[in-house]
Amino acid sequence: MAEIHTGATLTPSKLELLEAWMGGQRWYAAKGRRPVLRRLAAWRLDDPDGAVGVETLVVADEAGDETVVYQVPLTYRGEPLASADHALVGVLEHSVLGRRWVYDAPHDPVYATLLLELVQGRAQAASSSATDAPEDAVAGVPQPSWDAAVRVRSSRVLTGEQSNTSVILDTDDEAGHHVPLIVKVFRMLSPGENPDVVLQGALVDAGSRRVPAVVGSVLGAWPHPGPEGDRDATGHLAFAQEFLPGVEDAWRVALRAAESGADFTGPARDLGAATAEVHRVLASTLGTTPTSPAQVDAILAAVRARIDAAVAAVPELSSARPAVEAVLEAAAAGPWPDLQRIHGDYHLGQVLHSPERGWVLLDFEGEPLRPLAERSLPDQWVRDVAGMLRSFDYVGGTREQVVGHSARDWVTAAQQAFLDGYAAAAGADPRDLGPLLAAFELDKAMYEVVYEARNRPAWVGIPWAAVRRLTEHAPPPIPQGDPS
Repeated sequence: MAEIHTGATLTPSKLELLEAWMGGQRWYAAKGRRPVLRRLAAWRLDDPDGAVGVETLVVADEAGDETVVYQVPLTYRGEPLASADHALVGVLEHSVLGRRWVYDAPHDPVYATLLLELVQGRAQAASSSATDAPEDAVAGVPQPSWDAAVRVRSSRVLTGEQSNTSVILDTDDEAGHHVPLIVKVFRMLSPGENPDVVLQGALVDAGSRRVPAVVGSVLGAWPHPGPEGDRDATGHLAFAQEFLPGVEDAWRVALRAAESGADFTGPARDLGAATAEVHRVLASTLGTTPTSPAQVDAILAAVRARIDAAVAAVPELSSARPAVEAVLEAAAAGPWPDLQRIHGDYHLGQVLHSPERGWVLLDFEGEPLRPLAERSLPDQWVRDVAGMLRSFDYVGGTREQVVGHSARDWVTAAQQAFLDGYAAAAGADPRDLGPLLAAFELDKAMYEVVYEARNRPAWVGIPWAAVRRLTEHAPPPIPQGDPS
């Protein structure tokens, strides 16, 4: 691929071009700051027609207190790509090849086509780094349960994402059937396997239809910065799966029902059953471990840290602190289920409703602000249940905020139906873990308080009201030093 000549002069350099462009991208974490980049690795895909250069840079941004590693796929063209003016990174003057237009690669159909070929094992990546990177540093990993060979017909980037870039692919299989797919390009890289890839892959290989089918992933290696210098790291770079067009997420479905006053107990009960089914398959395929006292202490310490942040954002919350602490003490003293892999960021926006398959769960990455190592640890399935209960409450709060009418009865009915469905499918009722369930709901509500205080102060009353409800019947806190 002649576009990537390491010995030729480029003015400005690629890194200078990226530093001027990256700060304005939605997936760039340090908003308002100009990146300071260091190249860690690079790899390329070869265009069979030889017309387009396709290169992915792995760069370290050293502008902030902590170094962040980004994956930046680029394409190089000898002429402008008319359909991608919005994705132009800049223009390079190449001493050998002349002027090259540089694009954010997910918006380039050539990159989309080659990336899917890589995922399916039909194309190979090659190092374009100046270092002696092994030729197999980047490889496609086809999913065992996917058996359809598909080829790209057209592509478009999904708008609105914050931390990754997803490309919708219209593909055809060998029989000419239309097979819509979506490939997610992970922008911020951390060492380790991405939970989205691991958990969805385990579910589909176990035969579950509660998640989209998985085509495969791309696994890569790069030198990752650390306190003691760069160290070898591996992790997922991209993930391709089935795309379900023309379906709505559960948030829109539920909000429409709340706004019209329509009964939602049937769909909520089905969603509870689907959630329990996914938890059961994850437990059976990826295993469980007993929750130790040290792990209980660590989980509750994280909840208390979230409470501290919420009180700092909304000082009025300090009045609820004793009652919140009483809930946490009751949770600590009660039973704790075994730890297992869970969704980790579960709410109505993470679920689609398919007329053919019912509820389908998405995005198993976990909370995006938590480190990848934490998101990959086993956790309490009660956390997912609490997240969904909070999501139903937000439907009601949104309706009240927008139209001024209370939806409390609707919310309560939907929440109880969800729990009914979960209990029936799991054989264990989350309500039997009352203080623990309330503790995880409070944890989520405190997260919501901080978010609303920073972004939508007029909405902070939604999680604040939840804190009051969840602590209304809390037992009195145990005095320090009380032998009982």
